[in-house]
Amino acid sequence: MGAFVGSEAPYWKDATFYQVYPASFKDSNNDGWGDLAGLISKLDYICDLGIDVLWLSPIFESPQKDMGYDVSDYQAIYKPYGTVQDVDTLVKECHRRAMKVILDLVVNHTSSEHPWFKESRSSRNNRKRDWYIWKPPRYDEKGNRRPPTNWRGYFATSTWTWDEATQEYYLHLYTAHQPDLNWENKECREAIYREMRFWLDRGVDGFRIDTVNKYSKRQDYVDAPIADPTSEHQPAPEMWCNGPRIHEFINEMNREALAPYNAVSVGELSSTPHPSQAVPYVSAAAKELDMVLELSVIRLGTGDGFGAKYIYSPYPLTKLKALTQTWQSFIEGTDAWTTAFIENHDNGRAISRFGNASTRETWLSSGKCIALWQATLTGSLFIYQGQEIGMVNMPGIWGVEEYKDVESRNFYAEAAASGSDKRTRDTIKGLQILARDHSRIPFQWDNSPHAGFTDGGKPWMRVHDNYPSINAAQQIQDPTSILSFYKMLLRTRKAYRDIFIHGSFKLIDAEDENLFAYVKTSSTRTNRRGRFAKAVVVLNMSDQEHECPNLQESLSGGNDDWHCLISTETDVEGSEPDGRSLIGAWHGRLYVNFGECK
Repeated sequence: MGAFVGSEAPYWKDATFYQVYPASFKDSNNDGWGDLAGLISKLDYICDLGIDVLWLSPIFESPQKDMGYDVSDYQAIYKPYGTVQDVDTLVKECHRRAMKVILDLVVNHTSSEHPWFKESRSSRNNRKRDWYIWKPPRYDEKGNRRPPTNWRGYFATSTWTWDEATQEYYLHLYTAHQPDLNWENKECREAIYREMRFWLDRGVDGFRIDTVNKYSKRQDYVDAPIADPTSEHQPAPEMWCNGPRIHEFINEMNREALAPYNAVSVGELSSTPHPSQAVPYVSAAAKELDMVLELSVIRLGTGDGFGAKYIYSPYPLTKLKALTQTWQSFIEGTDAWTTAFIENHDNGRAISRFGNASTRETWLSSGKCIALWQATLTGSLFIYQGQEIGMVNMPGIWGVEEYKDVESRNFYAEAAASGSDKRTRDTIKGLQILARDHSRIPFQWDNSPHAGFTDGGKPWMRVHDNYPSINAAQQIQDPTSILSFYKMLLRTRKAYRDIFIHGSFKLIDAEDENLFAYVKTSSTRTNRRGRFAKAVVVLNMSDQEHECPNLQESLSGGNDDWHCLISTETDVEGSEPDGRSLIGAWHGRLYVNFGECK
């Protein structure tokens, strides 16, 4: 086995995280909605996969206008999920299996049904008025009332909603049901930290922190430049992302709520395309966040994030490779940390976007190819439920009525209202590839009715048509399945943690549009001569077979002690690369070179 890095590294650096979307994971009481009891019943499955940390998407009390990302009570659980005591049981059972638990923390905004907001909007003089962001109207030359700015929100609406009772607008980056909290107010921040401590006191191990870089808004509240002349609302992320006090706020959050509990923190970082912007969030010396989920790679193919978000934009493999290189290497020479992920609750399925699900053969090979890519990347690894069994996007023949997500519905409605048939067709096509709904259909447990997600109730979202042939029960029994491949890879990742988790990343032939090849170099010396253990990953991300690179020619100074440790093809493992062997379409190989290391 490979040499190991020092044991002083915190557990979360070596950890594999598994994200559960509770509504769609497992229903225990046949109401068609997943719940905590169902999740608890499947912990052995998660543990057997090789998971170290379980991340739950929002479970707090909520009107569910945005699937729990609109919290109305941070200390209560949405009743269809269960109770606070069920969370206690989940934490206990995870800890018994040597797994940690983190919850999704949504504190850029609350629900409009939260008592804080109800107080805030009750009058201009209420003591919580300033806990949210209220502004007076503007008036045009004809005396018509206008919002304070021309900003467009993320869900195809203005960021401002008029409150008739108090005669002011309130800010919401998402739906009108999700008013933004005012982090400029210290009492508001202190209240947020109290809610965090409530769960940390109960044994929760940390948080995935939603929209972590949007808490500090620019305070001048000016119009955004006109980027879309066809709309009265303009994209304005520069007004609220990475704002003037954001690092002060995150440092305070860490100091007041996270650090005293040694709680792990995973921030969602959007609209931050330059590593120099990201490092301050995850520098150990800065004492802000342990890691962030930066979205550049997973957002490939989307439009501008606003009006054209669901107009699919094809991209070359070289762009995917370059972004991977950027976010794998940005921590080198720093005290920062990085992450690896390719699926989550806000995006289409990886095989449907980055692989090929057109046939059973290409589905299987590209699912394993993507798994090999992810498991060999530096940083903490995140897997989304169903990724490990190769779940794919909703069938293209399904109608738009199957799309339940507020964002999908709003963007479709906006396109339909435009009067442009082309825009409507393009939006539907984009939704079929990119929509958040694809990741939210029920987990496919077996080939029983409703895929084993529920035993009797009608699932809240339609189960995929392919569940009889793609399900966990079948793959558990199949040593050649995607699930079995993931299990093997996660064991290998831990065994060679100095290479795959902590090692450096460097592309081979960055201009190749068919092969995605890279070298991983160990973070620790492996023998008396000072050589470093190396591994090379070769992924054929195309529909044609191609020559595998000659590693001795590709890597200057390399010796000839290369062997294939893992392959998605048969009869390749153990072979030596000679530069003439062909690697099949949507297949991948992992070559290792430990020199004289024993």
